[in-house]
Amino acid sequence: MSLRSPLGRVLGQGSAGGSHHWWTQRVGSVALIPLGLWFAVSLGMLPDHGYETVHAWLAKPVNAVLMLVMVPLVAHHSHLGMQVVIEDYVHSKGRKVAVMLFSQFAHVLLAAAAFFAVLRVAFAGTTGVFGAEAV
Repeated sequence: MSLRSPLGRVLGQGSAGGSHHWWTQRVGSVALIPLGLWFAVSLGMLPDHGYETVHAWLAKPVNAVLMLVMVPLVAHHSHLGMQVVIEDYVHSKGRKVAVMLFSQFAHVLLAAAAFFAVLRVAFAGTTGVFGAEAV
């Protein structure tokens, strides 16, 4: 027999007995603030936003590394947010599982594609779209 009240037993445990999801989302948000500011300011300082200019900007090592840090953080943060929305608004158990799986696969696929694109631009030099040489 416990002398703690029912409220005292559940305080600090969140709705599912843990707060890992909540903390992960908050820490990711804090990490994305300076990355988002860097991204917006550095793109805003470019003379134009044409393919060659952005390609040259992303080919710089500092920009490529920061993008490689930002891509998985954005994907994970987005996935956590979508998971909350799905859990709150999809009520059918089978449909919820299907939508959660689709969301997980879509986020992983998009993050992998973005990661690949950044690496390709950073290491490919002047290679253009789909491997064609830039003119």
